[in-house]
Amino acid sequence: MATTWEYATIPLLIHNTKAILDQWGADGWELVQVVPGPDGTGLVAYLKRPTGGQ
Repeated sequence: MATTWEYATIPLLIHNTKAILDQWGADGWELVQVVPGPDGTGLVAYLKRPTGGQ
Protein backbone atom coordinates (compact mmCIF):
# COMPACT_ATOMS: atom_id res chain seq x y z
CA MET A 1 0.00 0.00 0.00
CA ALA A 2 1.27 3.46 -0.86
CA THR A 3 2.29 5.87 1.87
CA THR A 4 -0.16 8.69 2.46
CA TRP A 5 1.07 12.10 3.59
CA GLU A 6 -0.19 15.10 5.48
CA TYR A 7 1.23 18.55 4.79
CA ALA A 8 1.75 21.79 6.67
CA THR A 9 2.80 25.28 5.68
CA ILE A 10 4.37 27.50 8.31
CA PRO A 11 5.79 31.02 8.29
CA LEU A 12 9.48 31.16 9.20
CA LEU A 13 10.79 33.93 11.42
CA ILE A 14 14.30 34.68 10.16
CA HIS A 15 15.72 35.19 13.65
CA ASN A 16 14.33 31.84 14.86
CA THR A 17 14.38 29.58 11.79
CA LYS A 18 16.48 26.74 13.26
CA ALA A 19 14.40 26.48 16.44
CA ILE A 20 11.16 26.45 14.45
CA LEU A 21 12.35 23.73 12.06
CA ASP A 22 13.92 21.68 14.89
CA GLN A 23 10.59 21.67 16.74
CA TRP A 24 8.59 20.59 13.68
CA GLY A 25 11.25 17.95 12.90
CA ALA A 26 10.97 16.58 16.45
CA ASP A 27 7.24 16.17 15.79
CA GLY A 28 7.98 14.00 12.73
CA TRP A 29 7.72 16.64 9.98
CA GLU A 30 10.17 16.68 7.06
CA LEU A 31 11.05 19.97 5.36
CA VAL A 32 10.15 19.85 1.66
CA GLN A 33 10.72 23.41 0.48
CA VAL A 34 11.13 27.01 1.62
CA VAL A 35 9.68 29.74 -0.60
CA PRO A 36 9.18 33.51 -0.32
CA GLY A 37 5.99 34.44 1.47
CA PRO A 38 3.04 36.14 -0.21
CA ASP A 39 4.20 39.56 0.98
CA GLY A 40 7.60 39.06 -0.67
CA THR A 41 9.58 39.63 2.52
CA GLY A 42 9.02 36.58 4.73
CA LEU A 43 9.58 32.89 4.12
CA VAL A 44 7.11 30.00 4.17
CA ALA A 45 8.16 26.41 4.83
CA TYR A 46 6.33 23.42 3.36
CA LEU A 47 6.55 20.23 5.42
CA LYS A 48 5.23 16.68 5.17
CA ARG A 49 4.95 13.54 7.30
CA PRO A 50 3.33 10.17 6.85
CA THR A 51 -0.23 9.90 8.13
CA GLY A 52 -1.18 7.24 10.65
CA GLY A 53 -3.16 5.25 8.07
CA GLN A 54 -0.29 3.97 5.97
